[in-house]
Amino acid sequence: MRLELGKIKINDVQFGKNTEVVKGTLYVNKDEIINLVLEDDRIIKADVELARPGESVRIAPVKDVIEPRVKVSGSGQMFPGTINKVKEVGNGRTHALVGTTVITCGKIVGFQEGLIDMSGPSAKYTPFSQTNNVCVVIEPAEGLETHDYEAAGRIAGLKVAAYIGEAGRNLEPDEIVVYETKPIQEQINQYPDLPKIGYIHMLQSQGLLHDTYYYGVDAKVMVPTFMYPTEIMDGAIISGNCVAPCDKVTTFHHLNNPVIEDLYKRHGVDLNFIGVILTNENVFLADKERSSDMTAKLCEFLGLDGVIITEEGYGNPDTDLMMNCKKVSQKGVKVVLITDEFPGRDGKSQSLADAVEEADALVSCGNGNVIIDFPPMDKVIGTLEFVETMIGGYEGSLKPDGSIEAELQIIIASTIANGYNKLAAKGY
Repeated sequence: MRLELGKIKINDVQFGKNTEVVKGTLYVNKDEIINLVLEDDRIIKADVELARPGESVRIAPVKDVIEPRVKVSGSGQMFPGTINKVKEVGNGRTHALVGTTVITCGKIVGFQEGLIDMSGPSAKYTPFSQTNNVCVVIEPAEGLETHDYEAAGRIAGLKVAAYIGEAGRNLEPDEIVVYETKPIQEQINQYPDLPKIGYIHMLQSQGLLHDTYYYGVDAKVMVPTFMYPTEIMDGAIISGNCVAPCDKVTTFHHLNNPVIEDLYKRHGVDLNFIGVILTNENVFLADKERSSDMTAKLCEFLGLDGVIITEEGYGNPDTDLMMNCKKVSQKGVKVVLITDEFPGRDGKSQSLADAVEEADALVSCGNGNVIIDFPPMDKVIGTLEFVETMIGGYEGSLKPDGSIEAELQIIIASTIANGYNKLAAKGY
């Protein structure tokens, strides 16, 4: 499967009469976005605000972040199975508005939504302090059930991202990157002397607002499966979860998965990137055993020499991570894990809730328990009403002047366990 990804670089975002890109500036029609969101009667009020790098702005509680993209050619449309019909994607050409995002925020869904600072010392921990953000602030209908509210917010964000993405349909991209993965036998024969490497992509699927969707299907009902990496770039996987903010894999992170990007860069140079194995993170032991057994079997069947495994969340999913590591290793496949750590605020406790001897190669994305200080901001998009009940917050976190003391994990993507962050740990 071959995909051309056209990157249209956005340097600024402004309100305008038309939603369009002019000389690197994205103009958005505020009223059209609001009307689009209010098509869903589960949302009774919506607003649109802009947040740019360096501004004294705090965004909270953040539900999802999405990069606007549009399918220019090839089969299917963006976000199949959610806002478009189910049709295989990952081929043809897609245009991405790079440097801008759609952020959904507003009244909290669960307790595991976080915040983004656009400036100040806390801004360095999230990649979204460096993007030009179209913030969609939503208010649910009175008494709306929590899962319905999450679904309404999820769909609203995807619809707005697709609407804005259309502004890039007929533009000439600043850069075109070609990604291609051939059918398995062709792929192996293309570089027969290079090690065959795969990526095991663990999807959050524990339920109770911990959900991820594959072509519109809730991942917790799936069994492990193989997919072309390019499908992910067209929105075949989207976030629907309220997992801890620091390692929440937003839809943006699925579209811009750094493991996939780096494996493609090295494909044909020092490795042969075979593709992605999707598996879920389960609650019950029997389901964990089943999925890890099937994941290891897929690695063996594909003849992989090595894999990279990433997880989403921490605690319970650490067991899925270690089961996958152990069983894949026992098939004779080398394993490297990418994850974040939660060893307590002093860093002296066990970093992961589970461990196996086979987990001897691990990349850390940082410690989510570290306490940091957030200075007050001139403007809040959304509300700070729920800071003390968010993961990372606690009683007394929010100060009278608007400053916050909280654990690092309250920041969206600060320790995200696929490496799209700025933290790491050095072993001695």
